[in-house]
Amino acid sequence: MAVRAVTFQPRDCDAFVEEVKSRAASYFAERNLSVKANAGMVVKTVIMLSGMVVPYALIMSNTLPGWAMMLCCVVMGVALAGIGFSVSHDALHGAYSHNPKINSAIGFTFDMLGANGYMWKITHNVIHHTYTNIHGIDEDLEVTPLLRLSPLAKHRPFQRFQHLYAPLAYSMSTLNWLFVKDFDLFSRRNLGPYLDKHHPGREVAILAVGKIIMVLWAIVLPLLVLEVTWWQFLIGFLTVHLIGGTILGVIFQLAHVVEQTAHPVPDELGKMPNGWLVHEMLTTANFCVGNRLLTWYVGGLNHQVEHHLFPKTCSVHYPALAPIVKEVAEKHGVPYINNATFLTAFGSHLKMLRRLGRAESPNILRAEPAAV
Repeated sequence: MAVRAVTFQPRDCDAFVEEVKSRAASYFAERNLSVKANAGMVVKTVIMLSGMVVPYALIMSNTLPGWAMMLCCVVMGVALAGIGFSVSHDALHGAYSHNPKINSAIGFTFDMLGANGYMWKITHNVIHHTYTNIHGIDEDLEVTPLLRLSPLAKHRPFQRFQHLYAPLAYSMSTLNWLFVKDFDLFSRRNLGPYLDKHHPGREVAILAVGKIIMVLWAIVLPLLVLEVTWWQFLIGFLTVHLIGGTILGVIFQLAHVVEQTAHPVPDELGKMPNGWLVHEMLTTANFCVGNRLLTWYVGGLNHQVEHHLFPKTCSVHYPALAPIVKEVAEKHGVPYINNATFLTAFGSHLKMLRRLGRAESPNILRAEPAAV
């Protein structure tokens, strides 16, 4: 299997890299803390999973009036996104536990909700986290042909309206994941930087099993058990996924496709303008870090800078690491991008979508030409 060659240049970032890693390590050592999940993370896991299981059980009991069943679907939609943010995401990064088996077991919640953990590790953990905002490699910039998320992406005339219809497109994300996305990614010969990528038969089998389990508990059993019409079931099913999909889609985009983040381009030899950690600082943004409830719910993904620098550290620690990262970044003249509120970040995202939709190409950061 071949890999497209893209390399990051250390340049003048060594001092920043060394100090930010040293300061973070000292934080945990001085307090005798593990970088993995703590009791608070375990409690959150139980709450998030309960937010899916309890409403589902109540619906399946056939004892609720219609309005209560719909309310349960709303709660399930919020929990669906929350599990992805706060449980599956940490586990699939290996950030939940030092024990790989525990991470794998908890990470399977991703498959139980309709997505494939193995493919997520490839496209997110490896490709997105390594090649953030690099057009043609970062799969997160190509979520749908409806949206132009990179200044180097092909422009389509209808995308001039994408800042208006983007939330609707995001609402379809979990449905797309369940029925289309994973199958498409498994079928590709070239995936991000990987050329002629082959997947183990075991993972193909797990893909099939995960999808079957999701369809059984979310579609087949309710249709067999519930005393509702098919269209009433469909309304509830779509409510869960449209709410969960909207939350997931919006939160992930606020971290990388905003006005302040760069879209670096390699030179003709595949060399990037900066070292990897500085690249992450240029392409990643925090938002609304002062909101403790949002931080709790999204698993610290509003602390996206800290997540990209320390992906194997549990998200519960990001708020404590943030002041350290910010201080060291400012000391070494490295960007630390942060939008103070959710509305500021969301507004910045829509403005960026509007510019991209008008065929503009903002925030391109090119490497210096290679020496001849």
